[in-house]
Amino acid sequence: MVVRFAGVADRDAVETEMPYAQRILPGTLYQALTETRDRHPERPALSFQLFSDPTAPARTLSWTELHERVTETANLFRELGVGPTDVVAYLLPNCLEAPIVLLAGATAGIVNPINPLLEPDHIASILRETGAKVLVTLKSFPKSDIAQKAAAAVAQAPNVQTVLEVDLRGYLTGLKRLLVPLMRPKVTTRHHAKVLDFEAAASARKHNRLTFDEPAGDRVAAYFHTGGTTGMPKVAQHKQSGMIYNGWLGGTLLFTETDVLMCPLPMFHVFAAYPVLMSCLMSGAQLVMPTPAGYRGEGVFDNFWKLIERWQATFLITVPTAIAALMQRPVNADVSSLRTAISGSAPLPIELYNRFKSATGVEIAEGYGLTEATCLVSCNPIDGLKKVGSVGIPLPYTHIRILQCQNGGFRECGIEEVGEICIANPGVYEGSTYTEADKNRDLFAEGRFLRTGDLGRMDADGYLWITGRAKDLIIRGGHNIDPAEIEDALLSHPKVAAAAAIGQPDSFAGELPCAYVELVAGAEVAEDELMQHARSHIHERAAVPKHIEILPELPKTAVGKIFKPDLRKLAIGRVYNEMLQSAGLAAEVAEVIDDKRRGLVARIKTTGEVDRDAMAKLLGQMALPWEWA
Repeated sequence: MVVRFAGVADRDAVETEMPYAQRILPGTLYQALTETRDRHPERPALSFQLFSDPTAPARTLSWTELHERVTETANLFRELGVGPTDVVAYLLPNCLEAPIVLLAGATAGIVNPINPLLEPDHIASILRETGAKVLVTLKSFPKSDIAQKAAAAVAQAPNVQTVLEVDLRGYLTGLKRLLVPLMRPKVTTRHHAKVLDFEAAASARKHNRLTFDEPAGDRVAAYFHTGGTTGMPKVAQHKQSGMIYNGWLGGTLLFTETDVLMCPLPMFHVFAAYPVLMSCLMSGAQLVMPTPAGYRGEGVFDNFWKLIERWQATFLITVPTAIAALMQRPVNADVSSLRTAISGSAPLPIELYNRFKSATGVEIAEGYGLTEATCLVSCNPIDGLKKVGSVGIPLPYTHIRILQCQNGGFRECGIEEVGEICIANPGVYEGSTYTEADKNRDLFAEGRFLRTGDLGRMDADGYLWITGRAKDLIIRGGHNIDPAEIEDALLSHPKVAAAAAIGQPDSFAGELPCAYVELVAGAEVAEDELMQHARSHIHERAAVPKHIEILPELPKTAVGKIFKPDLRKLAIGRVYNEMLQSAGLAAEVAEVIDDKRRGLVARIKTTGEVDRDAMAKLLGQMALPWEWA
């Protein structure tokens, strides 16, 4: 039974029942899975369809079948030498195997999901940093380069001993299934690891019980690399207790075994893995994954409302960029089963909220979480007041403080005063958030409260508002500019679907604001018109962008966040090229690279005879580093 969650009073009532430590909860994910299997053995647990057509074949596992698959897979990992402190990585798109490997990897050892959109060098660096012994990935498959990336990455990660290949051909029928062997792209990179077929290897193990004893007590069971918008990833470590806390929240406040969660988000991201998968694990709700690429899958947006109807989804898990895309398509199916959409990963513009509610009759509950906290922090109440633009109220047993650094310490901010959001809850691994000890230095206020790097404020009703990223601030001559003010102004233009503001380098001010825009499909508007719109809607003169550029599509992460490092690279290249051209120097930016130690670096190539001393003097005016290509 779901506890009523309509506001602060309901949250407080849950907390006053008893301290969280006194609640009777499963000690491990496998225990949670076993308890749910026992309660709902034949109810659907996981569903997946390879293609987006609402009539396409789909496969569903019951809780009994999921328990068997996780059991045999965990036994396989243990036989491959994975102990409680060893790592199983997976590089997979969405498919039934992804959550199976996540749960089994966390049962046998430590699971490490990796974003398959990363480049091989990046994947290899994560494999080396986590010391992964086993990698689960795709067998070569048409229209996918994951197998090729995996091979190239394993060749650079000598610690990987075994590669287990998942073959999506098993989801095909008829002629398509027969043609796949003839159409598989070649994998030319050779590596040292033993390669096994995942299905054959796992199904040969016991599926009715674990062949090993789970360690007593809490432990680290997952490594998640940050996939955010601020550059090079770090690896966060998650304890089983934090994962179970996320599932307990979903099972207590949101979902029952009769709910169906439509989740087109990738299973390598905490949003899908914890608030979604773990909530299903604790409640018995059904998780539906449409296509391996989720929202990015071919035809998903065009068929989306019919997919909601097919699965009778009650909850939609989404992000603002996906909502923007959906609102450009008619609601052409019966979506009356939908109770709520839950949005995260980025702030939700009020206009987008209004469009969605008008088109579907369904409200969006915006929430907040982060990889470093094993995800969940706050959420707008499902059954209560949703303040659009807010990320809701802190969830039970989550303590949020808004702090400002002052004189070497911290000062508590008042109501409506902006500071850094700092949190403590059962998902925060105090003192050891990241695998690299150096990255934990100065990460905690007063030794306990995780410094999120997000700027925000609490209002008088106890709702949290995020105002920006501390590291995303545009600093113009010492003056702080919140990019959200620029973005909100541009998003108020009816032809703008998405906007991102960043600081472009400037020799005098250090940074000047500039903005990149993605238009609504089929719309046309001049950049001059957008600039005039910005001037009339941005109240702070210093925040008016010096440059606005329309792109066919803004770069985004796999979960729909606008990826600002790519925009910063564009801005650096444009500004430096303009400087070089104005100075009459025969050179241009070849590329802008992300150096782990120096940050973004402009690499310059000559296009003719050039005075290198003049070049050094010119570019020396800028704070950003540069080098010869």
